[in-house]
Amino acid sequence: LPAEKRIYMEVKMIKNISIDLLVPFENHPFKKRNGIEHQELTESIKENGLLEPIIVRSFPAGKYEIISGHRRVEACKELGITSVPAIIEELTKDEAIVQMVDSNIHREHILPSEKAFAYKMKSEALKHQGKTSCQLGTKLRTDELIAENSGESARQIQRYIRLTNLIPQLLKMVDEERIAFSVGVE
Repeated sequence: LPAEKRIYMEVKMIKNISIDLLVPFENHPFKKRNGIEHQELTESIKENGLLEPIIVRSFPAGKYEIISGHRRVEACKELGITSVPAIIEELTKDEAIVQMVDSNIHREHILPSEKAFAYKMKSEALKHQGKTSCQLGTKLRTDELIAENSGESARQIQRYIRLTNLIPQLLKMVDEERIAFSVGVE
């Protein structure tokens, strides 16, 4: 087949990993959820098992850092499940941050504070990787790169990142909709 017609599939190895070897992602911006979402997830795992493997990366001392799957791991712990299927990715810290944000940012119920810290982490990781340089011949800022994949404008990404400057009490009020998002940004 001609090169342009070839399709390459990257084979991902799935390995069962003991929950005891899993470490949460450092400064994970997405909060643990209780309530109906958590109950539904736990019930689904109880009835069907863990249908989608978590994603991890190698960590010191034979452990694995969770990139995607924190809520699933918590539900499995509650159910007494001792090992989970996982895809082990060999990623740098910055690559892991980008993947962690991308795999969580499209969830249904995300608080403004979660988006704010996730976008800030991804922006910093992209800057460390030098991803602000030329892409398709034009130089894009990190907020523009994030906007391409998030469904939000670069300006909205900037607004979310500004929320990270708020003191925790004010940020909580934005999450609880007691302060409007635009007021929090200002």
